[in-house]
Amino acid sequence: MIRKKIGALLLFLLLFCSTGAQAQRVTSMRINEILVINEDNFVDDYGKRNGWIELYNSSAGTVNIGGCFLTNDKNNPKKYPIPKGDVLTKISPGQHALFWADGIASRGTFHINFILDPYKENYIAFYDTDGKTLVDEVVIPAGQKVDVSYGHKVDGTGQWEYLAKVTPSTNNLTLDTNEKLDNFKLNDAWGIGMTITAMGVVFIGLFILYVIFKQVAKLSIAASKIRARKAGEPVQENADTPGEVLAAISVALYELNEDVHDIERTVLTIQKVKRNYSPWSSKIYSLRENPRK
Repeated sequence: MIRKKIGALLLFLLLFCSTGAQAQRVTSMRINEILVINEDNFVDDYGKRNGWIELYNSSAGTVNIGGCFLTNDKNNPKKYPIPKGDVLTKISPGQHALFWADGIASRGTFHINFILDPYKENYIAFYDTDGKTLVDEVVIPAGQKVDVSYGHKVDGTGQWEYLAKVTPSTNNLTLDTNEKLDNFKLNDAWGIGMTITAMGVVFIGLFILYVIFKQVAKLSIAASKIRARKAGEPVQENADTPGEVLAAISVALYELNEDVHDIERTVLTIQKVKRNYSPWSSKIYSLRENPRK
């Protein structure tokens, strides 16, 4: 009995938390862009041109706006209930939902039951599922221009303004050009600066690698000498002398002191290595000799 009560309590808390999280995400929805007069703009799924209202999900989670409300009447916050059960009402983070203000709700979830008046102010509000919690609202000024929308310059934030570039169901602020690339073309049309910079980076990198490797080699030699001294082994002090210098010194000693090598034992001697010869390894001894006549 106690386990059942605990289980029921945990289930209630889980449902309460999930409902609260969902409500919190709904409050992050924003009325983002509105087009009142649509003469040569986008058409709906029936091929008709009507005004439209765009919502934007500014949260980091998916928001289901099914059961929420859109209205153009402050006294009637539940004027258009967004149908539940439509998978398209689940708005992903940073995405949009477009509602056509054609006054014919029977055409589908995203066709609302009121229209936008081109001759006066239009009040638009978005309410939570309880029909009481106001999520967002806006008043569109009268005298809207044809095919010019009214919305946020940056999605879901900032002041409202007229948008010459109408962007239903997509970001209001889009980049048509690359500012850095344009500046590069203006200041270095031939690419000379880029070439010099690239070559400079390569050579600097090679120089840094040279210095690093040289220092690592010196440290390695010094460490090996320290280990040799600790082990009592002989240490070659002229290890830093290039091999070419040592070879030249050896050759000079060999040429100048060839006759006194046996007397001066301290002189480095270089002797030519002679190959050992054995008659047993020669093929001529395996041949039969012709008899003497």
